[in-house]
Amino acid sequence: MTKREYGHFIDGQWREPHQVIERHAPGTGELVALVGAGTGAEVDDAVRAARREFDRGPWPRATGFERAAVLNRVAGLIDAHAGDLARLDAEEGGKPIRLAQGDIATAATLTRYAAGLAAQMHGLTYTNNGPDFTGLVLREPAGVAGLITPWNFPALILCQKLPFALAAGCTVVVKPSELTSGSTLRIAGLYAEAGLPAGVLNVVTGDGRAGAALAAHHGVDVLSFTGSTATGRKVIDAAKGNLKRLSLELGGKAANIVFADADLDDAAEGVIFGAYFNNGECCVSQARLLVEESIADEFLAVLTARAARLRVGQPLHPTTDVGPMIHSRHLATVLDHVARGRAQGARVAVGGARGTGGDLDGGWFVQPTILDSVTPRMDVFREEIFGPVLTVSRFRDADEAVELANDVEYGLANSVWSKNVDTALTVSKQLRSGTVYVNTTIDAPPTMPFGGYKSSGVGREMGQAGFEEFTELKSVSIRTGKRSGSFPFGGETL
Repeated sequence: MTKREYGHFIDGQWREPHQVIERHAPGTGELVALVGAGTGAEVDDAVRAARREFDRGPWPRATGFERAAVLNRVAGLIDAHAGDLARLDAEEGGKPIRLAQGDIATAATLTRYAAGLAAQMHGLTYTNNGPDFTGLVLREPAGVAGLITPWNFPALILCQKLPFALAAGCTVVVKPSELTSGSTLRIAGLYAEAGLPAGVLNVVTGDGRAGAALAAHHGVDVLSFTGSTATGRKVIDAAKGNLKRLSLELGGKAANIVFADADLDDAAEGVIFGAYFNNGECCVSQARLLVEESIADEFLAVLTARAARLRVGQPLHPTTDVGPMIHSRHLATVLDHVARGRAQGARVAVGGARGTGGDLDGGWFVQPTILDSVTPRMDVFREEIFGPVLTVSRFRDADEAVELANDVEYGLANSVWSKNVDTALTVSKQLRSGTVYVNTTIDAPPTMPFGGYKSSGVGREMGQAGFEEFTELKSVSIRTGKRSGSFPFGGETL
């Protein structure tokens, strides 16, 4: 495995870092990258470059079609370099290569979709406020956007934010996770190749100190963050100095709700995918199965057999279904969740231990795990595990299913499996989450807004709503002709 060395990308130039962070590959423990440990000074340089370009540069003043042309060129370059980008995310993040390839394809699709929004950006006109009055509502770029992205979907989540901010006319500073910075820096280079002016896009790598500096910087107008709920609360506190606009996509504890009238073969495939997709390190991971009592034992037997057949392996192997955890500390955290669940009365139906043997011994693997007989009082029911662990709880009817699904602090996504349209629609409306999948899971096009209720965050990504997060509205009131009377001060006309 080749060791890579990364610097920062500031004002169109690659800058050598003063200090570096070692990144070890999750699958093998080998040193895979040296990542720049960004400082407050480097963040300040990046924000100043973005501010200069927003205040005086051509990008915010370009037409929507001009911005769209650049974004479409970037989408083509992402496609052209898809193999390299997928390998970066697989090696640095432990993501199975097949999933990484899907992420890159979606990243290009998101960029093309954002290009279309750039071309269609518009405001409103009100002509019915009186014969001598015209109202304009202008939609303008919000300013300098700070983007803080996580390690579990490095390229994909970057492209849920970056092209939308640029489409709106914002200038940008990105702080990717120090664990998976490679694809972000590579994509920044592709933007430069596509003709994006220097200073419009800047990348400062580093750990939480760099992220905190970006969140607190008074030169940032809007901040979009994806990460844990605990860190999101710290971001809110850091950002309050200049009351910057915030979009926060935070933790989740999604449920797959399976009714007896569902297509159980489809539901079983969906539950397995939802629980173990991306090694379970996914904010919308369907980590809880809520299953109707009448089919629970039979359905669980099918799931247990399918989970046992999943292939745990090295990220670059083409048949790997579940790769390693992001680092050794997270491995320990996931295994501790399993141990606590067992101690509180959950039954391990399959897995429940570290993945070992063969080429797994050097990495941080967890066996695909199912914990049965889980009740709401257990920690594993309520806490985000962020690993390949599925909990199973039973319900009697739709009312109890909704109560169980909503009985957590999170509200990012849930899935409903039923062939009864009344059940599916009624339950969907009662679920307190930003997304509900019906007879599918983790499956939505770029047109659909994404975000959470409750402790899963505020704001939206993707869709028209995600684009509008990076815009401001300005009302312009125009009166024509001569006023028929004075302003109502009660004195002489000035």
